[in-house]
Amino acid sequence: MKRYLEFTFEIEDPDLVSSLDELSLWSSPFGLMLLESVPMRKGIVVLDVGCWTGFPLIELAERLGESSRVFGIDILRGAIKIANDKIRSKGVQNCGVISGDGSSMPLKDGAFDLVVSNLGINNFRDPRAVLGESHRVLKPGGRMVLTTNPVGNMREFYDCYRKTLKRLKKTELLEGLERNIGHRLTAKATTKMMKGAGFAIALVKREILKMRFIDGSSLLNHSLIRIGFLGGWREFIPPGEAEEVFSALEANLNAIAEKKGGLKLTVPMVYIEARKR
Repeated sequence: MKRYLEFTFEIEDPDLVSSLDELSLWSSPFGLMLLESVPMRKGIVVLDVGCWTGFPLIELAERLGESSRVFGIDILRGAIKIANDKIRSKGVQNCGVISGDGSSMPLKDGAFDLVVSNLGINNFRDPRAVLGESHRVLKPGGRMVLTTNPVGNMREFYDCYRKTLKRLKKTELLEGLERNIGHRLTAKATTKMMKGAGFAIALVKREILKMRFIDGSSLLNHSLIRIGFLGGWREFIPPGEAEEVFSALEANLNAIAEKKGGLKLTVPMVYIEARKR
């Protein structure tokens, strides 16, 4: 059995949450994109929805300075503890984290000037509800800024996955693969959803992130992939067939890497800024 196929995890395990802080290497390019363009002025009140272990929450608080107040909200207790520990250890006076579900926030109407969310939209169980709540807690004219990796994420991997299933004559699994790909929104679909929540779109920016691996084996064994992606990649495979499928997929990815001198994956990045009408 492939080691990565045997991997299981409990998202609330304190040791795991602590190690997952390294996932900022995945979220940091998006967070830096957000920090580059997010509206800034003195004396504002900010909310980071789905703040995880504190990035870009704490960085934004420090950049805005102590005249502003910056709060994070997340549903995972372990992540909240780490974020609050960071805030205390760094001595950041204008920042704090509360426990709550983004789709039903325990916050007053019109309490914030700015709401941000870094890589949250694809991970919320009910993104429409989160956008509606974000609109509710914003002051009139307030801004919401989010970043996301839309459809097209790691297209090189998915192209190889499709070809692998076809070569194995398992075309009945292609529908499940396309469903996994399609859970991500396009930039157009995201802006449409934001408009439906009552926002007027002010700015859309696009960039490309390149991720490099020595081969397919290193990709599939990477902790980010095992925790963040592998479950979705195998959920549509019938019991007992995962070993066959992933052995072939890994071999095909390795063949591509051997031919091209490594495995390169394209990750589209989108920054969307909107105003509460």
